Amino acid sequence: MHRPEQVNQDHIDALVQAVFSLESEEECRSFLRDLCTMQELIQLSQRLQVAKLLFNGETYDAIRAQLPVSSTTITRISTALHFGTGGYRAVLGRQGEKADAPEPV
Repeated sequence: MHRPEQVNQDHIDALVQAVFSLESEEECRSFLRDLCTMQELIQLSQRLQVAKLLFNGETYDAIRAQLPVSSTTITRISTALHFGTGGYRAVLGRQGEKADAPEPV
């Protein structure tokens, strides 16, 4: 875990702006391949798949049967999906996923 003083918000903002500046799916794919290792891409894609499965009402056991992820990872993603900033919900909603998971209160 990073301490707040170790996080350089300007660097994070620059990354967000870089992603936002991409004009096509192919540019995004190329940028991600340059930015991340293959293992990092696999982990990020698995997290998105976990979020999708949770969003569609799958159980932890069903997710673990489909993907090589720990229950800790599933819990972390579930917490972000229900109590986070809405990033997962925005992406999944735009991808046409069906939300069986209840909206946070």
